[in-house]
Amino acid sequence: MKQMRRLMSFLALLTCTMMYAQQTITGTVVDAAGESVIGATVMEKGTSNGTVTDFDGNFALKVEKGKTLVFSYVGYQTQEKAAADGMTVTLKDDALALNEVVVTGYTTQRKADLTGAISTVSVDDLAKQNENNPIKALQGRVPGMNISADGSPSGSATVRIRGIGTLNNNDPLYIIDGVPTKAGMHELNGNDIESIQVLKDASSASIYGSRAANGVIIITTKKGKEGKVKINFDASVAIQTYAHKIDVLNAKQFGQVLWQAYVNDDVNPATNGLGYHFDWGYNALGIPVLNNVTMDKYLDADATTPAADTDWFDETTRTGVIQQYNVSLSNGNERGNSFFSLGYYKNKGIIKYSDFERFSGRINSEYKLMKKGDRNLVTVGEHFSVNRTSELQAPGGFIENVLQFNPSLPVYTTEGEYAGPVGGYADRENPLARLDRNKDNRYTYWRLFGDAYVNINPLKDFNIKTTFGLDYSQKQQRIFTFPITEGTVANATNSVEPKQEHWTKWMWNAIATYNLERGKHRADFMVGMELNREDDNWFSAKRYNFTVLNADYMWPNAGVGESLAMGSGEGYTLTSFFGKANYTYNDRYLASFTLRHDGSSRFGKNHRYGTFPSFSAGWRISEEAFMKKFTWLDNLKLRASWGQTGNQEISNLARYTIYVSNYGEAGFGGQSYGTSYDIEGKNGGSILPSGFKRNQIGNDDLKWETTTQTNLGFDFGLFRNSLYGSFEWYFKKTKDILVEMPAIAVMGEGAKKWINAGEMENKGIELNVGYRNRIGHFHYDVSGNIGTYRNKITKLPETVAANGTFGGNGVESVVGRPMGSQVGYVYDGIFKSQSEVDNHAKQDGAGVGRMRWKDLNGDGQINEKDQTWIFDPTPDFTWGLNIYLQYKDWDMTMFWQGVQGVDVISDLKRQTDILKGLNIDNLNKGTRMLNAWSPTNYDSNIPAVSLADNNNEKRVSTYYVENGSFAKLRTIQVGYNVPKTFCEKLYLERLRLYLSAQNLITIKSGKFSGVDPENPNFGYPIPLNITFGLNVSF
Repeated sequence: MKQMRRLMSFLALLTCTMMYAQQTITGTVVDAAGESVIGATVMEKGTSNGTVTDFDGNFALKVEKGKTLVFSYVGYQTQEKAAADGMTVTLKDDALALNEVVVTGYTTQRKADLTGAISTVSVDDLAKQNENNPIKALQGRVPGMNISADGSPSGSATVRIRGIGTLNNNDPLYIIDGVPTKAGMHELNGNDIESIQVLKDASSASIYGSRAANGVIIITTKKGKEGKVKINFDASVAIQTYAHKIDVLNAKQFGQVLWQAYVNDDVNPATNGLGYHFDWGYNALGIPVLNNVTMDKYLDADATTPAADTDWFDETTRTGVIQQYNVSLSNGNERGNSFFSLGYYKNKGIIKYSDFERFSGRINSEYKLMKKGDRNLVTVGEHFSVNRTSELQAPGGFIENVLQFNPSLPVYTTEGEYAGPVGGYADRENPLARLDRNKDNRYTYWRLFGDAYVNINPLKDFNIKTTFGLDYSQKQQRIFTFPITEGTVANATNSVEPKQEHWTKWMWNAIATYNLERGKHRADFMVGMELNREDDNWFSAKRYNFTVLNADYMWPNAGVGESLAMGSGEGYTLTSFFGKANYTYNDRYLASFTLRHDGSSRFGKNHRYGTFPSFSAGWRISEEAFMKKFTWLDNLKLRASWGQTGNQEISNLARYTIYVSNYGEAGFGGQSYGTSYDIEGKNGGSILPSGFKRNQIGNDDLKWETTTQTNLGFDFGLFRNSLYGSFEWYFKKTKDILVEMPAIAVMGEGAKKWINAGEMENKGIELNVGYRNRIGHFHYDVSGNIGTYRNKITKLPETVAANGTFGGNGVESVVGRPMGSQVGYVYDGIFKSQSEVDNHAKQDGAGVGRMRWKDLNGDGQINEKDQTWIFDPTPDFTWGLNIYLQYKDWDMTMFWQGVQGVDVISDLKRQTDILKGLNIDNLNKGTRMLNAWSPTNYDSNIPAVSLADNNNEKRVSTYYVENGSFAKLRTIQVGYNVPKTFCEKLYLERLRLYLSAQNLITIKSGKFSGVDPENPNFGYPIPLNITFGLNVSF
């Protein structure tokens, strides 16, 4: 290894250029043991003038005497010294990484002392992705953490840490500056974040007890730094467009497919009723051949709907624009510090009339009120943010609507109105008109989030801290329904529904800590209690029939039709007591113990409280005397942990018997609350009596889900920590899973009930490894991670296991299978000849060109007994690769992320491959249908087009299960840091310019028929965006 370093340093010397100066300064760079440091960088501060040390640690640099030189090398602390001839510089080992303080839950610990599975994410890396949701930017950066999201402007994301652990809510707990929340993170300004830690195992997360079963993400926001007032300004503008676009049929291609369907079914194509005309005949083999397709000039008798060739994707999408601006001010001194920020973010999505906007403000401050010697007796502080977000979402199922709407229909009629289906065209809303009618359905969301605290330090090493946290949010929206008059699609209903929702969550805790250090012994202790309360309420008022159909005038008191009002409210309380002890001996042997006791109002009086312990231990082998001879080994730590966490993520009312009052009547929106038996015959068996209906059976024996997790791992650093990484193995078992039992008919109505009945387990491994080095002016850091896990349900009640919600079909049990598994038929190709049909098992709808299913049980007929497990949503592994390169003032970051070996069910394929897949005539399809099986396209595996689906080819089968593996160039950024000498002329401390791209490249499996495996169906498209930005510091 030493020879390799010499070679690399020699190559670096060949590329170094010496700048003109008045004299040549020589010197030597050594380490703490007096050994030469080969390849250390020596730079004149604030310039690009520099060199590297040679084989003996010597350097020579032309520089003015007295100028400041900066000495750096991977694995050592950077030092600055005044230039002097013959100088000797001793670099000290960089123990900063190990001494780095990590937030672990109510307290902090040195990274070297950690014994749990905790991942720390570089906030600088996250900032290189133009995401309004900082959690979405974590995608692929933490092994064992899976994040899925579409491309909607609000950036909502689904996060899973170490797989799915329950049948209920699997979202992690977020802790922001000590305040817990499970609300959305897209209201949080990522520019305010100082650090992010992900707690994955039970020993690190169990301090949060009942809410930590799905992992914990701790976010710490920025605070003022000691020194002069500092102002930072960041601005960026991005353009975004489709990264991938679904290819659909144009008007002529739709006619070709339509003709083929009529011919295949031996029906005269001239009877299509859609205005299509076909010039066709037969070839020498007697096979039908299409020569030309034409259309009537107008599609309706009134001549108001001209035939068209509309690209509905082009009509309803646009080039999106993202703007982001942030300014912050920070300062600090020995008496306190403060940080203030303002932010603005606007994302105009690639679908018209969809956008997201956020205004954010934050103030963090801390003040030391009393001091005794070097000890601050009383410290007060706060972290508060106010955010206002506004979003206009695309209507539900919109992408599917765009794909299906027929290209032969125009956008507008000859009278300038929105056109719609006519004649034999399927009843579907004009996609652009649908967007237009939705453009006023915007919601506005206010959120006040933060905490205030007092810390008292009455004795040395003894602290008492009390914190009050608040998370208040309010959502306002007016939901409009406008009349529809588009061809055969007509609905005169018009209404408005103003709606408000309020969420008030508060917490208070009191924590005492004591730190003890005696010789080789170091210990810290913590005890505390916490109260959490959440109250949610909502109300709405709906009014029909307005004379003036304009959003500015449509308020309930302006309507003349029926009015309805409704609302509800509920809440829950959580009381907690907890303690933690950490012990370290001689910086080698580590131990930690945690205990938490939670009581939740969501459970009955019989099992309201749960206790969650954990224990972990570590051994820093690299600190042992017998390891010192291995000079290439800087850090090696073994870790082991065991612990339990709880889960209470069910309805606040799950334990109660619930009655609804409008029994036997139509409820809000016309839904029925069920039926009853008119036992006495007094009502003629038709009109049900009014009264109350039981909707749920209560259960005072409900208790906590409990997850027990064992974790083994190790951390390592080699060659001055140039090579670094960690490894984890875990086994995670959840028991007493809360399950809502379906109603059993013999028990009568309202017999559903929550019980503890299920069990599930996950096991997996995680690996993170990186290598960093510096060769002259060139610095690089390459790191990657990989994670894999296996999930299975190990216990469920029979009535639940057979329920389709969990993948069962009544034939095989979901027990022993991963959560989300599905059953279906096994696709066995296309019938290519009548003899294949005749020799196959009896299959209703079988015919030449039709799909063939496997007869798994060999009984000679295809039926539900031939279904088997065909879908496993668990990937083989997920991975991420980050590459950072820096040369002088230039730098480049490239981040790849991927998923390997995962099944996806392509509902999109039903649209692109099956003409009658949804039992609706004349909807548009994908261009794949042009390659469907026909007598002249014998080798195709796409079934022949048909006007009917007698073979039920839309059924769940392996035909729609595809390989969803992908690799994405998630981010690439090139940046330039303007030299400090130039910045000083502009009175700037720092100026950085950068250009970046997201989702630039997607590599997918050849077996995937869609466009984006990450978004395989009808979700909001994930866009490609190009960003230009700048960072300025004053």
